[in-house]
Amino acid sequence: MKRFMNPFTIIIIALLFTNSISSGRFDNPAEWLMTMAIMLPGLLIGLSVHEFAHAYAAYKLGDPTSKNMGRVTLNPAAHIDPLGFFSLMLVGFGWGVPVQINPGNFKNPRRDEIIVSLAGVTMNFIVAVISCGVYILLVKSGGSPSFSSGAFDALTYIFLWIVYINVILMVFNLLPIPPLDGFSIVTEIFNLRRYDWYYTVYNNGLIILLALILFGVVGMFLSGGINIIMNVIESFWKLIL
Repeated sequence: MKRFMNPFTIIIIALLFTNSISSGRFDNPAEWLMTMAIMLPGLLIGLSVHEFAHAYAAYKLGDPTSKNMGRVTLNPAAHIDPLGFFSLMLVGFGWGVPVQINPGNFKNPRRDEIIVSLAGVTMNFIVAVISCGVYILLVKSGGSPSFSSGAFDALTYIFLWIVYINVILMVFNLLPIPPLDGFSIVTEIFNLRRYDWYYTVYNNGLIILLALILFGVVGMFLSGGINIIMNVIESFWKLIL
């Protein structure tokens, strides 16, 4: 948590908030609130399953740290950081409570850290695939007599957002920038800790990440990755259904 609360981070988040205002994101408060309400289940599910998967994988690989801290659970209360979640709703960037691990408890630290890092994005992908199947079935059903038209449409959009948010979380977390999972994976594969520049990048990673978000660099990489994953998921369900 402290890592997110330094002056540079606060300044960049403030700039992102200013950009959100200038982009017209809040021009229609009622519409924004409705969108947030529909997105809310996806945000809670996406963040919770991601952090749960990290904790569960670490526990199964021999590290009880996350288990002892109550993180091996799907309960959002264990994973949602209020300030990070509020920031996510306002500016599109936020954070959950990071899962703490002790690599010293792993039999094979480098391999096991890769597995733990991949667990979160893998769970996001699984949730996205399942939710996409539900979404397609809902669309094909055309509604139900037990639902009003508005309620059915809302339910359909909720599942669509669950798919989209989990794909975003997957692709975003795979970026090789600290403190994201992608950087942890690259670090262990190439043993980056042996280089002096590693610690400079790691300690300033969040500032680098936020700056790249602010200048639209992250968005360019995200859009391509999201389109690829969405196409893969849609193609899978076309074969099944």
